[in-house]
Amino acid sequence: MLDDGGVLPYVYRVTKYDPADRDEHGHYTGAEDTVSDHGQVEGAYLRAIAAFAADTGIERLAVREPQLPAPCLNFGLEPPMDGFGLDGVLPTGPDGFHDGAEVSVDTALDLVRVMLRDGGAWCRLEVEDTFAVHVGWDQYMYIGSSRPCETAVVKARALGLFPERIEASPYDFEPEDEGPQRPADDEFWDHLRWSMQWGNSRVLEEQYAHNSARWHRLTPDTIDTVRAGLTPRARLGVWPDLSCDIDAVLATLPAEGHVECVWQDREGRMHSVGADEDELPELSARLCDASAAMILPMYADDRVPLLAAVMPDSDGVVRARWEIDSTPSTRKWALLKTLQRGGIVTGRVTRIADFWVTFVDIGGVEAMINIPELSWRPFNHPSEVVAAGQEISAEILDVDPIRERVSLSLKTLHEDPMPLLTGLIGQTVLGRVTKLVPFGVFVRIEEKENGFVGLVHNTELGYGHPDHPRLGVQVGDALPVKILDIDPARRRITLSHRQAISPGQDEPGA
Repeated sequence: MLDDGGVLPYVYRVTKYDPADRDEHGHYTGAEDTVSDHGQVEGAYLRAIAAFAADTGIERLAVREPQLPAPCLNFGLEPPMDGFGLDGVLPTGPDGFHDGAEVSVDTALDLVRVMLRDGGAWCRLEVEDTFAVHVGWDQYMYIGSSRPCETAVVKARALGLFPERIEASPYDFEPEDEGPQRPADDEFWDHLRWSMQWGNSRVLEEQYAHNSARWHRLTPDTIDTVRAGLTPRARLGVWPDLSCDIDAVLATLPAEGHVECVWQDREGRMHSVGADEDELPELSARLCDASAAMILPMYADDRVPLLAAVMPDSDGVVRARWEIDSTPSTRKWALLKTLQRGGIVTGRVTRIADFWVTFVDIGGVEAMINIPELSWRPFNHPSEVVAAGQEISAEILDVDPIRERVSLSLKTLHEDPMPLLTGLIGQTVLGRVTKLVPFGVFVRIEEKENGFVGLVHNTELGYGHPDHPRLGVQVGDALPVKILDIDPARRRITLSHRQAISPGQDEPGA
């Protein structure tokens, strides 16, 4: 009954069943009916709860983890209770039945009555760290308090009920270990807008209670309006757009099993319903008037939205305790939240793209290393620096959670060797010609394959015919050059062949 996984110190099971009427396994063997009598006994339950609330000193409770029956086809049959029993209980009916909704004790008692009568709606009613009411199967009631509530216990007995002290309610919330909750904050909506630009996300599922959702078909013009109208603490799922080819949608219906169909009618209203193989003909008939539709699996393992998140409270904190769907995007988001600029990550090279960018798997996110960030030294192709399957460490340059991109640098983990060469300025070395260009030649000044390369401009090649300053120079030739300048910041090395072969001569004919 506590958010941190603990329990309230005083927990009572309050029932109409005499403990003496139980077998050795604790099962009830008496004659009491296991449904509500809609009368005196039901009223006793409600008055007992009111007594415990008064002893605890609480006046309002919060609805937690609301549940409604799953949407299924209905062949002319009326539901057990209109509005799942919520009509007239909450000011807005089922729309007001959401996680975190605060209600008075009187309204909470009305909700308990709905649950006792199996109206379809169910929830936990709690005050954090202070009070809780859980309605279980067969009219079992569990009441927890931060106080002993001795007066309420006496009153419950006087009402003909049997309060028993127990360690914990079997309906205490038990969080699943599914990782952090992604909030539907500004970053999430920016990500959604970016995804919509590429046509990947168009339909929003707003699960306001377990088993119950509203659907919205998004456009760039309506996304802000939809966001403003979402239920507090709703669980969100983002799906691809509906298909306007209804025949193609119908062709995807399975021969057996349960599916959920989401469609938009010709007036623009959104609908959803679950159906099994026996109900597919009725579902097909309904889709005849649809303008667009899609079929989704009903089973959680097969039901993977593009994006998932939970609406935070107005202060930006996620207090909804239900878990969002684990999607590749959610797992990426959780990893991206742990990454910071300047941090070091280890990953495995997955591929070198045609445009030479290197991609690295860093634990579920494919980060990239652009060409200038691979090495301080020159290279002709990234494969000279890294290879697919190689494990490397790199520094994080940037994290873009909206586009789910991470930029890395391999070279920043190593010292730049170019500044160490500045001591060679003014010296003459025997270099190797690596490339001929219209304005000069490039010469490698270090005796290694990935040695630094400098430029010998045409004016610094020699005193040949001005129209043929490079006459006789070929790639691979050894060429003496004088190192005139090394600029590590601009990655430039300036060389002169003319000054190397004619020391002290600045001009031809000197």
